[in-house]
Amino acid sequence: MLFYASEKYPEEDSYSKYITEHGGSTNAYTSTEDTNYHFDINTDSFDEALDRFAQFFIKPLMSADATMREIKAVDSEHQKNLLSDSWRLSQLQKHLSREDHPYHKFNTGNMDTLHARPEAKGVNTRSELTKFYDEHYSANIMHLVVYGKENLDKTQGLVEELFEDVRNTNKGIPRFPGQPCTLDHLQVLVKVVPIMQGHELSVIWPVTPSIYHYEEAPCRYIGDLIGHEGEGSLFHALKILGWATGLYAGEADWSMEYSFFNVSIDLTDAGHEHMQDILGLLFKQIKVLQQSGVSEWIFDELSAICEAEFHYQAKIDPISYAVDISSNMTIYPAKHWLVGSSLPSKFNPAIVQKVLDELSPNNVRIFWESNKFEEKTDKVEPWYNTAYSLEKITKFTIQEWVQSAPDVNLLQPTPNVFIPTDFSLKDFKDKDIFPVLLRKTSFSRLWYKPDTKFFKPKAYVKMDFNCPLAVSSPDAAVLSNIFVWLLVDYLNEYAYYAQTAGLDYGLSLSDNGFELSLVGFNHKLMILLEAVIQKMVKFEVKPDRFSVIKETVTKAYQNNKFQQPYEQATYYCSLVLQDNLWPWTEELDALSHLEPEDLAKFVPVLLSRTFVECYIAGNVEKDEAESMVQHIEDVLFNDPKPICRPLFPSQFLTSRVTELRRGMRYFYHHEGSNSSDENSALVHYIQVHQDEFSMNSKLQLFELIAKQATFHQLRTIEQLGYITSLSLSNDSGVYGVLFIIQSSVKGPGHIDSRVECLLKDLESKLYNMSDEEFKSNVTTLIDMKLEKDKNLDEESWFYWAEIQSGTLKFNRMDAEVAALRELKKEELIDFFNEYIKVEAPKKKSLSICVYGNQHLKEMVSDKEKTRSPLVEIEDIVGFRKSQPLYGSLKL
Repeated sequence: MLFYASEKYPEEDSYSKYITEHGGSTNAYTSTEDTNYHFDINTDSFDEALDRFAQFFIKPLMSADATMREIKAVDSEHQKNLLSDSWRLSQLQKHLSREDHPYHKFNTGNMDTLHARPEAKGVNTRSELTKFYDEHYSANIMHLVVYGKENLDKTQGLVEELFEDVRNTNKGIPRFPGQPCTLDHLQVLVKVVPIMQGHELSVIWPVTPSIYHYEEAPCRYIGDLIGHEGEGSLFHALKILGWATGLYAGEADWSMEYSFFNVSIDLTDAGHEHMQDILGLLFKQIKVLQQSGVSEWIFDELSAICEAEFHYQAKIDPISYAVDISSNMTIYPAKHWLVGSSLPSKFNPAIVQKVLDELSPNNVRIFWESNKFEEKTDKVEPWYNTAYSLEKITKFTIQEWVQSAPDVNLLQPTPNVFIPTDFSLKDFKDKDIFPVLLRKTSFSRLWYKPDTKFFKPKAYVKMDFNCPLAVSSPDAAVLSNIFVWLLVDYLNEYAYYAQTAGLDYGLSLSDNGFELSLVGFNHKLMILLEAVIQKMVKFEVKPDRFSVIKETVTKAYQNNKFQQPYEQATYYCSLVLQDNLWPWTEELDALSHLEPEDLAKFVPVLLSRTFVECYIAGNVEKDEAESMVQHIEDVLFNDPKPICRPLFPSQFLTSRVTELRRGMRYFYHHEGSNSSDENSALVHYIQVHQDEFSMNSKLQLFELIAKQATFHQLRTIEQLGYITSLSLSNDSGVYGVLFIIQSSVKGPGHIDSRVECLLKDLESKLYNMSDEEFKSNVTTLIDMKLEKDKNLDEESWFYWAEIQSGTLKFNRMDAEVAALRELKKEELIDFFNEYIKVEAPKKKSLSICVYGNQHLKEMVSDKEKTRSPLVEIEDIVGFRKSQPLYGSLKL
């Protein structure tokens, strides 16, 4: 509500408008114990933005009309969450706690709690809102972080001037001592019916909040041991048994008054049948930890890893940094505001042991989610209608589970060889501004960019294995996917040590094959790279692991139908546009018929013709970069019996995009795939042009001008839905505009008509824009483009995208800024009239309409309105095949 207006700035939403139009963003969140408001903005507009921000806490207006609209927005957000398993489980955990404790309460609010119930009792919500504000908003319990380029004295003077009128009523911070769970809520087994396919086990204990011992880090220490994934760990044992595909352990849902330690285990179908054995092994491991004592060398390793990560952390967005520090200020003493819990440094076995001892069978809460419990439960949580049943268990039951569990030797982790010790920086003679093509052979190409800007002992490595067969059919796409999953699976025990030591790696499918990423400390990166390549060379299909991964991937495909409607609409849009995308339903069908021998035959063929596109950046010498690529060539291509051979020139694949026809409006109407979901969604896509600096700049300027107006009109004023956005899209170098709206109150046909009306409003906005406004928007966009990369990841992400797309326009920002400096207002209006406005002659639009349960009856009449020259797409893949494609930018 504070965002809407203040006495000094009474125009509604002028704060958000000002921030957006000056290159910034704004948001707020409410956590368990505090609310955090934050924004960022281009430097030149900072002072006025800070003044507008300060007025939230001095004299906000909170009008009755705006209050009602914000209640609708909250309700829309709640409607979005109703079918989310994470929200449902979280609220169920609250529901099963002390009714007199705030933890028990409904977490977000909806139309019923914020309007209907109060109104029935004669309570005015707006009055309660202002009362709440007066009661809790006091300067003595507020903290402010201001991050800017001016010197400290000037910044402090500005803050004192703008915030001096914030009232100080010397309020105390509300405290609610005591744990939310009594004995009645402990020693329980709760069976829960989720929305998604799959089984999950959450084992939860109330524990002493470790925030009071953040330098001793008891929960971090324990979480690292229970959640370890190396050989001898609990997860490794469960994986070998075929019972689990993921395990997380750590403190969750904590506050200054109470906390929970949580172990979450993703179960396979077989794991679901062995739930008691799994819990037996978990408690067996906890007992081993309790009895073996706290190891100083393990704490020292944890401390060394945290110290390296803290001292060599990358610079982050100012907005993220300010949020982090302001959160720390409410918790830590001033000397630790910048550090927070980042540096565990005090080894204190007694404190760790105390928390370990709290992980006992006497105060455990077990939440077991599975679709197998459908129609076998007898209770319903009131806010999300989550079906569940509850039974009491005793410590003797758990002791029986421990005794009957498989005889598995659970071991402590071994010392981590990946912890970096060499943090020296290379002395680069060449100060290359852009990546250079360092090496090219028939097997690979290497782009190289030394770090001459960030000065961190880190590297960024990307290697794209271009394999033409990877996505040649639904069967091939699925087999490639399982190949990547299995590679990660086989590497997990070894690579886990690297990841915990600050050297992350990833394997994923790419447009034309699969991609390897290595990001983090450069000291031992080559060791990990060699291990990954070796696993690829020695790849074999283990039938037991194949079946587990097949089951996991199958569930992932099946869960596509439970996606949010706006995600479904976005997917259909991609299916229309992307030439090499197969329908997930076809991939799921292909998957159901695949066996281990199919993958064993496929992988050698997949790798038989390969080209490796590489980008290596950071604290790496030229010869080191070349040796990495040479190693890959030696292992994959230069063996007497090589696994890989170079691609034929005709085999290089390129990602191409459907070219919609000018002057045409396309529609695709589809029923939402989850019949329980009341929400509908619209994606309104306008395809504009293929990559060109001048056109890019015009489109980006239009988005900047239209973004906030779209949000204000469609969400704030019309309250169509919580999810409302306007963004630019870039599909393999083809640019467009994307309106995305999800709604529980209106159907997609109505929303599409509102987007059309909005475009007419935007037309007026452009025509009526003063020269000063136009120049201000251009300056804002230029400032945004000239903002320097803050870290190696940001810089590398941009260059890798240029390499992947084939555009290689490493000077893109400077070129687009030059185009902006030359741009005239009339040219922007001409661009809008030609490509964007409702009746634009060159306009190409596509409306994807996904109908939720309550709007389904509108789909037939909406389709009937799609008459010539409007085009109804009946079969997406058939339509895509009938359309021309843009030429590839990758030559």
